[in-house]
Amino acid sequence: MRTDGRRPDEARPVSIQTDFVGTAAGSCLIATGRTRVICTASVEEGVPAWRKGSGLGWVTAEYAMLPASTGTRKRRDGVSKDGRGVEIQRLIGRSLRQAVDMRLLGERTITLDCDVLEADGGTRTASVTGAMVALAIAVHRLMAAGKLKVSPIVHQVAAVSVGIIDGTPMLDLCYAEDSHAQVDMNCVMNERGEFIELQGTGEGRAFSPAELGVLTGYGAKGVEALMAAQREALGERAAVIGTRPVLVAATGNAHKLTELQHIFREFYTVVPMGDVGFDAEIEENAETFAGNAAIKAEAVCAATGLPAIADDSGLTVEALNGEPGVYSARYCGRHGDDEANNDKLLAKMEGVENRKAAFRSAIAIARPGRETLIAEGACPGVILHARRGTGGFGYDPLFLYEPLNKTFAEVTPEEKNAVSHRARACENMLALLREEKK
Repeated sequence: MRTDGRRPDEARPVSIQTDFVGTAAGSCLIATGRTRVICTASVEEGVPAWRKGSGLGWVTAEYAMLPASTGTRKRRDGVSKDGRGVEIQRLIGRSLRQAVDMRLLGERTITLDCDVLEADGGTRTASVTGAMVALAIAVHRLMAAGKLKVSPIVHQVAAVSVGIIDGTPMLDLCYAEDSHAQVDMNCVMNERGEFIELQGTGEGRAFSPAELGVLTGYGAKGVEALMAAQREALGERAAVIGTRPVLVAATGNAHKLTELQHIFREFYTVVPMGDVGFDAEIEENAETFAGNAAIKAEAVCAATGLPAIADDSGLTVEALNGEPGVYSARYCGRHGDDEANNDKLLAKMEGVENRKAAFRSAIAIARPGRETLIAEGACPGVILHARRGTGGFGYDPLFLYEPLNKTFAEVTPEEKNAVSHRARACENMLALLREEKK
């Protein structure tokens, strides 16, 4: 048993009081045992001069111990901070930058201030843990104000101390333990159990690989509990902490975006390309649907540095050697003129007995430094001699889906989505992603 009655692998009680400072964009008072730290987040539009024009945001931190935070009055920092304070605030900044996708934050700065009210060991780890909460609250406020459409927080971060005292590995050291620890270590981790920073020193003696394993195991246990406390304190606002990577959809079509968000929610948070600042025209000059989908996805991925998804689809008619194919949307010579496109198709099919056709779709996901994934899907049907139905778009009024004996302009959206070429391509893409995940 320890001086305060805890087991070696037992952390101190933790409490997190959110919105502790009403004037801050985000704030909390975190207490781990008798250590108490006020953490605030301030948001400024714009970034440091060296960052301007990059499209990237910035997260930084400052740390200070108030004069009465220790038993002996601590002199306030002047123009230059003491070395320990500088080292700790750099740790906090490095740790929390790992939580944020700077491209999604845009050119704004979030400063995390951590002020120690009372110090009883573990002030730097409490600061990292509390700053994460303040950051999440600030981002939630930015989203509520419409300044951010998607959360830039892609990881949850927390930190805890571990050490060896009198030969015994221990979790979450208080000051009495930390002050005579043989080995002192700070573990900063994300929700995946990955280390962001591991600061370990054999102050009294060296430590073995086996002891390191025990210490990091204790650290992982402590961080897991702290993350649960963070989420409990945030409540509904914890939703801004993403556990899935962002996937940029190379489309401006709101209906298609909603469909992709629903389909790929298991793997990605799908956002429109406009939300990450991409609005350039992409020349689709490939001869296949797969080629055009890859061109679009790779262009958006290269410009944003984020994974991107794109699709290309159209109608192929067997008797016309696959026409209109990749020119489906501009078959008549003008892009998006559905009536003229259908008129041209009917004219070319006049007197043709073989009416077999298929809607085809290709989905591409491009990821930085990795091979582009391609999945395709097709829905077979026949071309009618005249239009039927008033729904759908494109060639839907001429395309008869024989199992239902309806054109795509006559089916309900639910019926179409169950059998469409795009739905089948998405199913095949999901299978590829799940295979990668194994």
